[in-house]
Amino acid sequence: MRILDWESLAPGERRAALARPVQATREDVNAVAREVIANVRAGGDAAIRAYARRFDGAELENLAAGPEEFAQAEHALTSEQRSALERAIDNVERFHRAQIPQALTVETMPGVRCERLIRPISAVGLYVPAGSAPLPSAVVMLGVPARIAACPRRVLCTPPGRDGRAHPAVLVAARLCGIESVFKAGGAQAIAALAYGTESIPKVDKIFGPGNAWVTAAKQAVAADPAGAACDMPAGPSEVLVIADESARAEFVAADLLAQAEHDTQAQAILVTPSRALAEAVAAAVVSQTRGLSRRAILEQSLAGSRCIVVRDLGSALEVANEYAAEHLILEVREPRRWLEEVTSAGSVFLGAWSPEPMGDYCSGTNHVLPTYGYARAYSGLSVLDFVKRITVQELSPEGLRSLGPVAVSLARLEGLDAHAGAVTRRLAALAGGDEAAPLAASAT
Repeated sequence: MRILDWESLAPGERRAALARPVQATREDVNAVAREVIANVRAGGDAAIRAYARRFDGAELENLAAGPEEFAQAEHALTSEQRSALERAIDNVERFHRAQIPQALTVETMPGVRCERLIRPISAVGLYVPAGSAPLPSAVVMLGVPARIAACPRRVLCTPPGRDGRAHPAVLVAARLCGIESVFKAGGAQAIAALAYGTESIPKVDKIFGPGNAWVTAAKQAVAADPAGAACDMPAGPSEVLVIADESARAEFVAADLLAQAEHDTQAQAILVTPSRALAEAVAAAVVSQTRGLSRRAILEQSLAGSRCIVVRDLGSALEVANEYAAEHLILEVREPRRWLEEVTSAGSVFLGAWSPEPMGDYCSGTNHVLPTYGYARAYSGLSVLDFVKRITVQELSPEGLRSLGPVAVSLARLEGLDAHAGAVTRRLAALAGGDEAAPLAASAT
C-alpha cells in the first residue's frame, strides 16, 4: 500500500488520493444493462435460462427453487452454520424492529387534522449476488426488514451454481427469514425479471440488494421507467476507511483493511492516520497477512487501489473521512466515541479496537446494505423505512376551512393558479351561505 503525506499534496493530488477505482465506462455498462433488460422483457423465462447458460454455466429446468431443493439445502448445512444464521437473524431482528415507524396524528390548528399512515410495499424483490462466494448474510439483511415491514410478497433472486441450484446457505437463510419464493437468476437479467415479470418470476414494486456495476445500472434503468420498479440505493464496490492513531494495533488495522479488500478487485481500503510509524507498520502487516489468505489474487489487485494517508491530526482525519464518505468507517483511536459527533458522511461506523467491520457484515444487528462510491454523502443504509410507504392524510372541519382557507387562496393566487384558489373559494362561499352539510346531491354550478 502506498503511503501519502496529506499535507504535502496539492488539491488535485488530494482528489486523486481519495478517488475510487476506475469502473468500466458508464456508457458500456449502461448499454449492456439496457440490452439485457430488453431481452428479458421480450424473452421472459427463456431469456433468463439463456443468460444462466451463458454467465453461470447452468442449465435450468425450473427457475424456482422447489421443495426438494429447500429440503436438500437444510441437510447441506451443519448445525453450527444454521445456529450462526439464527443468531445473526435474531440480532438483526432486534435492531430493525426498533425502527418500525409509527402512525401519527397532529392537529396543526383547530379544525385542521393531519395524519401519517404506514403501509408496507406490496411486492419487493430481494437480490442476493453470488459472485465468487455465497452471501447468505445478504439474505438476512434484506429478508429481516422486509418481514418486519410485513411486505405481503417477498421474492428473492440469486444466481444458480453450475449444478443449476441456488446455494444451500442462501436457501436456508431465506426460509429462516420467511421467504419461500426463491428464483435462480442473477445479474442484470434478474433485475429485469423482478422489474417487469416473466412467466415464472412475478413483477415487484421495489428492488433491493447489492450487486456489480451491471446490476446497479439495471436497477437505475428500471427505476427510471414508470413501468419498471423502484430501487433501494445506488451502490458500487465495497470500501472501508480506517482512522487510527498511535494507540492502534497495526495487525488489527491491517486485518480490517484486508477484510474489505478481499471482496473483489474493485474494492478499496484506506487508512488515515496522524502517525507515520503506524502507517508503515500497517503497510508491512498488510503484506505479511496477505501471504496466508485464500483470496490473495483478488487482494493483489484491490490493494493496488488502496493507500495509507498520513494527516496532521485526528481532526484532519475526520475531514478526510467526511470528504471520502466511506461505506464503512472504522475509528480505531483513543476515546472513539468522542469523535463520533464529527462524523457527517458514512454508511456505518465501527467504534474502537474491538468492533471489527465483519461484525456489522454478519451479526451485530445493523444492516450491511450500505451506500458506496461516495453516495453516503446523501444516502443511508437499508432500514425498515425502505420497505414501507408513508401516506399523509388531512381532514378539515368547516371551521378549519374558514380559518385556513384564505391562506391557501392567497398562496394559490400568488402562484397564478386560479383553479387551485377556486377549489377553496367555492367551499368558503358555501359556508358563508350557511351550507355546512355540503350534500352530495347538490347540483354543480
